[in-house]
Order: sequence, then structure tokens, then C-alpha cells
Amino acid sequence: MHFSHTAVLASISLVSRLSSLVSFTSLVLLAACSDFMSPVKETPEPTEYQYNYWLLEKTYLYEDELDKLDPDGDSVQALYRVLDDPYTRYVPPSKSKQSDRQMTTSVVEGDIGLEYMYDPEAEHILFVYRVYPKSPAAKAGVPRYGNIISINGHEIKTQDDIAVYDSIISFTQEISLKIKHDNTTRTYKMIKADIYAPTIFVDTIGELVYIQIKDFKPETVDRDSGSYGELRDYLDSTRNEKGVRVLDLRNNPGGYVSQCVSMADLFVKKGMLSKRKWKVFDANGNAVHRSDIRDAKPGDSGEDGKFLLLVNQNSASCAEIFTAAVTELAPIPVVGYTTFGKGIGQTTWVTKAGGRAIITNLEFITPKNGSYHKTGIAPDYPCNEFESIYDCVENAAKAEFGRKKSSKGWYPGIIIPRASNAIGAYIESKEEPDPSRIH
Repeated sequence: MHFSHTAVLASISLVSRLSSLVSFTSLVLLAACSDFMSPVKETPEPTEYQYNYWLLEKTYLYEDELDKLDPDGDSVQALYRVLDDPYTRYVPPSKSKQSDRQMTTSVVEGDIGLEYMYDPEAEHILFVYRVYPKSPAAKAGVPRYGNIISINGHEIKTQDDIAVYDSIISFTQEISLKIKHDNTTRTYKMIKADIYAPTIFVDTIGELVYIQIKDFKPETVDRDSGSYGELRDYLDSTRNEKGVRVLDLRNNPGGYVSQCVSMADLFVKKGMLSKRKWKVFDANGNAVHRSDIRDAKPGDSGEDGKFLLLVNQNSASCAEIFTAAVTELAPIPVVGYTTFGKGIGQTTWVTKAGGRAIITNLEFITPKNGSYHKTGIAPDYPCNEFESIYDCVENAAKAEFGRKKSSKGWYPGIIIPRASNAIGAYIESKEEPDPSRIH
């Protein structure tokens, strides 16, 4: 097996404490998008049920369903279950803090910071695909593309051994990996830790540079600027690159709108990057409809490069906001498969009891005033079942830029992606209605 690579490895503290009266702020979660709102203090204090009923009544996007809500019920979960929207739901207080962390950070809890891929033809089928910076694996010196021979003494040779590997990584604190790399075999010992994972990865596959964007989060290995900072720094460092590069958003579930829109702006000189329409409440607690627009600013380092955008059916929400912006305004051609089709979003509120009320109240519009909700974004160069994704991209690069196909003919083994710990598109906003209207 031959590997060619160039690696560049690349919140929510808006919980206002509820005082003796009622104070709430917004947080986000979901498979879509979100807003952050902050009603003010008020008396008398509503019950958890009344509070959630009021939020649904004032902000739920699909107003024709509001008659289904029971104003005199007592089960908050039952209140949400009568609605048809699968993304509107209630998270109990016991699970809220973990959700908050997942939404805003790329923290991987209790891990060694290693991703693997496998080659079913190899004697030992697992290979180190990525090593996260500052992780236990990085500190131990684990080499990228090393062949994993064993974990904690268990030899890795078959598909069944992959499950054993995953189980040991999940439930054992001290990890020992025997790895062969460049004809040298050695053992690397690590103790698991919570780590900030990168969300931007750069690899050379064949002769094309792939920039994988895994999430759009404000706090990653770049603790200050998040995913945007990771991508900006890479583009700034390669401003004079003349070759074709691939923005890989496959399996990207989304994240913060402030992140994905700012990242799209790195490739766009001018125009409306994104527009959202949303239902919210005003200072008097009245439901109102509003819209916001974000325009591009010129001068960024990705504006003059040659790029393709690679997506699939799991590219969703904020990934689709990014896709629509760069393809309609740059323009950057899309390769792959039609995207997920999630053009709506949710606001998540911190409730009186400390739970999370996640309510669909947003819809997103493309720069050319289109909608992709439930239909997705179709590629300019669709892939088919008879070609590998990498051949498909090579063909698109040839058609779009007149670039010859790679002569190396090498593509990665089967990559096992690390699942994202949250999906959506989150937007910060502040509204301060009179909470006495909750009753």
C-alpha cells in the first residue's frame, strides 16, 4: 500500500441563570440551525409546561399545528410529541450540559486522538489515518499511516477485531498500540484524555489537494476562532497555490452560522452570502416575523483559487448554507451527490428547570433567493455508482479546469469517519420580551 499525503491539521456560555423570577437565554442544538434568545425577568413564575407551551406558541414555524397543543397539560415531552416536525423537541435537564458542550466545541471526551482506515487486503487491516495535534497519540509520537498490529496485546487482523479495537478505545483508560511504520515496529503507550479535535484537514490524494471541513464550530483546536480560524490560516498560508483544490463537505452535518457564513466569505468577493427568515417574539411577547442578511466582504485568500466543492447526501444544514453561498457567488462547481436538504433551523432555549426547548423557527434562503429545504442542492458534476468518488472528482477537475487526471492512481483505503457530535446551524440573537405574557 502506498500513501501520498500532506497533512495540515488544522459555545455556549450563553446560559443566563434563572433568578428567583424567570430569566432565560438561548442555546443551540439540533439537526439544523439555531438562534439564541434572552427573555427578561418576570413574576409570577410559570411552570416548566407553561414556559414551553408559550415558546412553542410564539416561535414555532408551522403555525397551522399550534391547535394541537394542550394549554392545560402537564407532560412537557407529550407537549412536543404532538407536533409533526421531527426537529422540535425537549431535552431534559439531565442531558442539557452535555448537549451544550457538543454544540459549540469539537471536544472528544476520553480519547487518544487517532482516526483509522482499513485495507481489507492487508494482513493487519487497520492503519493510522489521522493524529490530532496535542492529543495523547501525538504526544506519544504515533506515526500517520502506520499499520496497527495490535491494541493492548490484541492482534488486529479481521473485521471482528475492529469491534474489539473500538471497545478497548471506548472503555479502557490506558492504551498500548503496536504499530509498524517504515519497516520499523514499536509500541506506543497512551492515557486517554479530553481533547480538542481539528475540524479542517488537508490531504493530497492522487495529485489533488483535499480540504476536508468536518464541522463549523466556534471552539476547536483553534480555541479563539474555531473552524473559521483553521480554514483561514490554511488559505492564508497557501495564498499563491495555483492547483485545483477540493473543499470536501461530505458527511458535514453543520454548525454555527457565524462560522459557516464567515468561511464561505473566504471564497466570495461580493454578494449576499445568506438570508434567513425567522419567527420570534418582540419585547411585548408578540410573535413577529423577521429576516436578516449577511453580505460578503472582499480581500480574502480563497477568492482567486481554483476549487471544487465535494458533497454527499449527508452534507446538511450549515454545510448547505456554505455550499449555496460559494457555488452561487464564487462560483465554485459542486461535485458528488445531492445534499441532505435541510433549509430550516431551530432555536434552543434554556428552560426554567434547566432543560432545552429546541424549536424550529428558522428557514434559510440562498443568495439567489432559492430554497433547498427537502430537495437538497444538486451537484454540477454528479457521481455515479460505477466510479469511485475520487475518479469522479478527477473527471470534474478535467472538465472544469482542463486538468489532466492524476497519473498516480492511488486513493486512500476505506476511511472510518469519526461521527460528529452535533449537527445544525446556530445563530446568535437577542430578544427581550415581557415574560408576564407567558401566562
